[in-house]
Amino acid sequence: MQPESFTAPHPDYQPRPPEPHRICGAAPVRALFLRRPEAVQRLFYTEAMRRIAGPLCAHLARTRRPYREVPAEELARIAGTPHHGGICAIAQVRYAERLPGHALPADLPVAPLLPVLDCIGNPHNLGAIARSAAFFGCRGLLLSDDQRQADLSDAAFRTAEGGLELLRVLRARDLTNLLRGMRGQYLVVAAVAAGGVAPAALPRGRPIALVLGNEEQGPTDAVLDCCEAGVTLTGGGMVESLNVSAAAAVLFHALAGQPAPMHGPRPARTPARTVARPQPAPSAGRLRLPPR
Repeated sequence: MQPESFTAPHPDYQPRPPEPHRICGAAPVRALFLRRPEAVQRLFYTEAMRRIAGPLCAHLARTRRPYREVPAEELARIAGTPHHGGICAIAQVRYAERLPGHALPADLPVAPLLPVLDCIGNPHNLGAIARSAAFFGCRGLLLSDDQRQADLSDAAFRTAEGGLELLRVLRARDLTNLLRGMRGQYLVVAAVAAGGVAPAALPRGRPIALVLGNEEQGPTDAVLDCCEAGVTLTGGGMVESLNVSAAAAVLFHALAGQPAPMHGPRPARTPARTVARPQPAPSAGRLRLPPR
């Protein structure tokens, strides 16, 4: 028997499709066109962004998709934010790829570092972490299954400055079981505010899965129990801690080494696995972007 408050859906009810993403800013829009040009539905830009928008509009014209120059005030309404950077692409919604089981995909490219986000709810922090991860050559980003964990969103894409287009973003089915299964292939390490070792003290020889926890509480206890070690940044004592995205950037530099070449991240070679090389996106070869 259904509770009295339950209302069965109408037989003709169709769930509303998710709203498309609004990708704002020159760098995120350029990265979208280069990596996922087929996902772009419409483009809007201001007069000041004509030089950047020109090749993008030509591409959309060839593929019969609309674009329009608009005043800054109208663009703010379209983008849903005044922080649009003068250009906004309306794109097919993209969320993290949900893993069907308790293992990473076999075709996930190898890199020295895999960031793992546990209950990081602020999409701006997610985007900032993704930007740093791409800069330091990461190839993937793993999100926890906790409902507090932010997924991909307009704000995350805007803050990532194109970094999310370079990462394969995965969402765990059960993060604790997944992390346990990763031990052996990865050194699973949690970033903790106190009690961990310095980054230089971590043993090397395996890629590192670095768990970054909730902005206030850090990683959950269940996730901490799955980690082989903790790593802590030591400051000068004047400020208690860093924002999680700032701490992530420092740790990425310490653990992943030198930043990736400017033409894009390169996977680390290993005899144990075959590295999947990134393939050019469909139609991207015809797209020519001006220098920034």
